Amino acid sequence: MEGRRQVMRVTMASVAKQAGRANEDFAGAVPTAAVLTDGAGIPGAESLCRHGVAWYAGRLGGHLLSLLSLVPDRGLPALLAEAIEQVTDDHRDTCDVTDTISPSATVAVLRLSGGLVEYLVLGDSFVVLDRADGAPLVVSDPREVVISRSYEPAFKAAAEGSDEYRRVLRDLRANRNQPGGFWVAKDDPRAADEAITGSCAISELTGAVLLSNGASRIVDRFGLTDWPGVMGLLASSGPAEIIHRVRQAEARHAVAADDATIAHCTDLGDEPTG
Repeated sequence: MEGRRQVMRVTMASVAKQAGRANEDFAGAVPTAAVLTDGAGIPGAESLCRHGVAWYAGRLGGHLLSLLSLVPDRGLPALLAEAIEQVTDDHRDTCDVTDTISPSATVAVLRLSGGLVEYLVLGDSFVVLDRADGAPLVVSDPREVVISRSYEPAFKAAAEGSDEYRRVLRDLRANRNQPGGFWVAKDDPRAADEAITGSCAISELTGAVLLSNGASRIVDRFGLTDWPGVMGLLASSGPAEIIHRVRQAEARHAVAADDATIAHCTDLGDEPTG
């Protein structure tokens, strides 16, 4: 008898903030899920973790993809918690994983499960669901952005890369994974319980997209378009065009570039297995 299996098409683009530098974003997909991680760290952290931010983001993303593929019946927060524990175990014997400036990452996940699209966001990445009837559903975690705003005057007063700049950044990072602060994937798997999660019927959607905050700048920093405009541009030109326009805006406004990554998920549904 003919069966059915769930599938989706995923188109990805990722560009490092600067040629010759490691891209600290990661994106990947398995047939029923897509993952995006955006690594974070500051200069000087090399003495704490010999692997680096790009390694952390990629390792976390790889563990999470494996779990999504192998254990499809577990909830997304539980899978993320296990992935955090795995990557922490990978380097706890060689690195100071608990220091406030050791590598961390934001996470965005999309998974097909039954007739649903499930999503998870931890940190300042985005999941945007393109609904057939109505405006896109934009899923984001504003806690880091809100807290970071209070540090903007101190950052502007300090030269980037200076000791004072690093001190302010360290103070900001001290709010990480604390009650009343903001939450990211780092060394404590309990952070996964703070993720924003939800689900939507597949039948209600025409597609979805995962974006790192370097790519979401097209809307939330530069205002070049809105989220319906992003979905339209993805459909007509693909994710690379979004990043291209962000890079143009960064140059025009003399804003430092950031790693930018997009995973565009389309053709959500199922297909015959026999």
